Amino acid sequence: MFIEPYHHQHQLNGKKAGWIEVVCGSMFSGKTEELIRRLNRARIAKQKVEIFKPSIDTRYHDEDIVSHNASSIRSTPIHSSEIMLSLAGDCDVVGVDEAQFFDNGIVEVVNTLAFNGKRVIVAGLDMDFQGIPFGPMPALMAIAEYITKVHAVCMVCGDVANYSYRKTAAQEQVMLGETDSYEARCRKCFHS
Repeated sequence: MFIEPYHHQHQLNGKKAGWIEVVCGSMFSGKTEELIRRLNRARIAKQKVEIFKPSIDTRYHDEDIVSHNASSIRSTPIHSSEIMLSLAGDCDVVGVDEAQFFDNGIVEVVNTLAFNGKRVIVAGLDMDFQGIPFGPMPALMAIAEYITKVHAVCMVCGDVANYSYRKTAAQEQVMLGETDSYEARCRKCFHS
């Protein structure tokens, strides 16, 4: 279980210091559920929260972030990571879902947000359907102060799963889908 970090209100160049948290894993591992949990806790603590998701992700809802088990939270769909800088305003916490779908500029954006005193919580797939590191996620994990890797259950053998197996023949890297197109698999079942 992840315990929210406590940072003293120390100053960095006259501003409150922020930090970056990354929640990563395969499909059906609970990444979005964990993101929503952390953001709701920040709201309970009376912190101002802004939440973003890529505009291409309309699987469950056009605007809200929705987990596979139907938990949801309001978000702002955006087509470019740079837009976060102008929309984050004076918030305390910035949440980002499906970060693997954003452009590589997201790395600089979340760094800027953290340098501006914000807690930035990013969730996304760490690997694509071929088991290859996905988009900006490796770079985001490299700059994060905190990384949580969550796991699913292998749909073949029931072991711990950290791969997203695509059940269709489609070869494009970005293909939105659910249980009709993907299943979680362990290393052995993914490669067999």
